[in-house]
Amino acid sequence: MPEKWISILLLLQLCCFGCASSGKVLVWPLEQSHWINMKTILDELVQRGHFITVLVPSVTFLIDPTDSSGLNFEVFPLSTTKEQELNNLEIALYEMIYQDNGFSHWKTLWKFHEMMRQFSAGMKLLCENLVLNQTLMEKLQKTGYDVIISDAAFPCGDLIAEMLAIPLVHSLRFSLGNAYEKYYGGVPTPLSYVPVSLSRLTDKMTFMERVKNMLISLLCDFYLPSFDIIWEQLYKEALGRPTTLCETMGKAEMWLIRTYWDFEFPRPYLPNFEFVGGLHCKPAKPLPEEMEKFVQSSGEHGIVVFSLGSMVKNLTDEKSNLIAAALAQIPQKVLWRYKGKKPDTLGPNTRTYDWIPQNDLLGHPKTKAFITHGGTNGIYEAIYHGVPMIGVPMFADQPDNIAHMKAKGAAVEVDFNSMTTKDMLNALKTVINNPSYKENAMRLSRIHHDQPVKPLDRAVFWIEFVMRHKGAKHLRPAAHDLTWYQYHSLDVIGFLLACVAAFVFIVTKCCLFCCRKLGKSGKKQKSA
Repeated sequence: MPEKWISILLLLQLCCFGCASSGKVLVWPLEQSHWINMKTILDELVQRGHFITVLVPSVTFLIDPTDSSGLNFEVFPLSTTKEQELNNLEIALYEMIYQDNGFSHWKTLWKFHEMMRQFSAGMKLLCENLVLNQTLMEKLQKTGYDVIISDAAFPCGDLIAEMLAIPLVHSLRFSLGNAYEKYYGGVPTPLSYVPVSLSRLTDKMTFMERVKNMLISLLCDFYLPSFDIIWEQLYKEALGRPTTLCETMGKAEMWLIRTYWDFEFPRPYLPNFEFVGGLHCKPAKPLPEEMEKFVQSSGEHGIVVFSLGSMVKNLTDEKSNLIAAALAQIPQKVLWRYKGKKPDTLGPNTRTYDWIPQNDLLGHPKTKAFITHGGTNGIYEAIYHGVPMIGVPMFADQPDNIAHMKAKGAAVEVDFNSMTTKDMLNALKTVINNPSYKENAMRLSRIHHDQPVKPLDRAVFWIEFVMRHKGAKHLRPAAHDLTWYQYHSLDVIGFLLACVAAFVFIVTKCCLFCCRKLGKSGKKQKSA
């Protein structure tokens, strides 16, 4: 057969294989940094020929329904306006960042739980607008999706999966006190060496730190039912039968955890949990011409990259001025992502930008340090490129993230509420001038890159695996089918204790009976 025809046949086979292996993927995303990770996965799925539908409300912050990258957006209406939602979000963030100034860790935890409960109530209203929209749900049912990918920071994706009877894949960074992973995912969580989220602890704890870890875990356990109650009435109404949040979320086939062992402390996990941290990281691209000139002007001193993420757009005058005063005293050039009023103390070595190509800057050979709020995406970009950090955590998982980097020797922490110009300056000098921080950052980078499969490929593989096999039930632990007392073997322990008690009781009774018999025999002999 001529080579031309062989090539055509091979091409046709590849095309047919691509068509046969493509599937329909439904997506329940979250906004802000969560969307960055999710979109990276979705873009790769599109490249592999899958049809992707993203469920988005009419009010969005970062998700763009007009995106022409090959994603299909199913927009459903909301009763609130974008301005109302933005205002609510900004008020909540302002309270978390500024009004908690001077609060104890415990009071901050309590306020964060309250804020999350408010967010949960808002997410429930969003979920209602979707699942109770009969026309839209019928349309989704008729499309025949093969899998749904859900950001599990808040529920609803699991409810959609249950209503459409399709396999569910969770994407998750962290939950309050590891509650989702522990109760919904069935992950063992020994509190003796597994720090719960929001504890700011490491895996090496003193006795009092283990007490603290236990108390925070109990606090989160106490709060969990209040989250469940918010959702379970909606679940009952939508499904037409009683159920629990634990039951529906626990039906997930796979949990894609957005960290890896370069970040995590060693701990037990389950076969249906996969680590895909840093999947959004890429090699650095060239900088814009003007920015490259500024970077090159730093000479041998290099540059410092500064960003507090997409959610914190500005600071109070007091905070911005004390930070700018510290930056002005270092020989490095500083590129600061900042939209607020230009600080009066801003030095000639510092430039502010509405937006910066953060990944490209962190990958630049002149970058000496990264000042970060401690968001997971930014931390992973720093790990990817081997850049040491100055952490300025403010809320949510940020203090925990920086605690992990401190424990691994790649970061110094500065307290946002109490920091002074001197504190920031000392932290910068320590990270830039002490070579151990750079060495530890490079060690983490080598660990991250030394994987048999890239994080993005691993995430996509497991999603496609679930699609091919209509689930992954063989990886799901039997713990999900046990009650809490069966899981902890309390019924077995109770049975064994009862057996021991019965045995002791019978032996005691026999001994007493024998003693009485012997006593009566002795009396008869004496009488005789």
